[in-house]
Amino acid sequence: MPRNLRELREWSRSYEGKKLIRFTTTSLISTVISESLILITYGFRLIPGEIQATLFSNVMAMFPAYHLNRRWAWGKRGRSTLRGEIVPYFAMSSLGTTFSLVGATYARHVVHTHHFAHVINTAIVGGTNIGAFAIFWVLKMLLFNRIFHPGTRVAHAKHSYRAQRERLAEQR
Repeated sequence: MPRNLRELREWSRSYEGKKLIRFTTTSLISTVISESLILITYGFRLIPGEIQATLFSNVMAMFPAYHLNRRWAWGKRGRSTLRGEIVPYFAMSSLGTTFSLVGATYARHVVHTHHFAHVINTAIVGGTNIGAFAIFWVLKMLLFNRIFHPGTRVAHAKHSYRAQRERLAEQR
């Protein structure tokens, strides 16, 4: 990991740095999609239940997130493989959605116990969803990095942050 700002800048230009930045950006986009859908569907009472609104929003956000992760973050092109990519991605995303539903169940309890204004209830439902995304983010990054890694680590060794640092040290 980079020790100072200069190394951080160098790392962000490396293969691993770019991939992590793209994965993070994709996660943020997915979170914005999910949160927006929760705020719209639950906030405007299109879907009155906390759990149903959370489920709908997270499932709808899975599809653009899959395509962004696959194409942009990991640079995969061509046809997706069912066993190698689609099933693991949607299984992990479903696990994250299930965890979000646990949060939505807690939010439902809070909403029905305290009788806050609907705008506060909407913030509670949205907040639990963001919390679930935060918890699963690191786990998903580690797993999806293995699933979508295009080729062997040896093939990308010349792009790694460590290799770039070693080349810089040799040049000095």
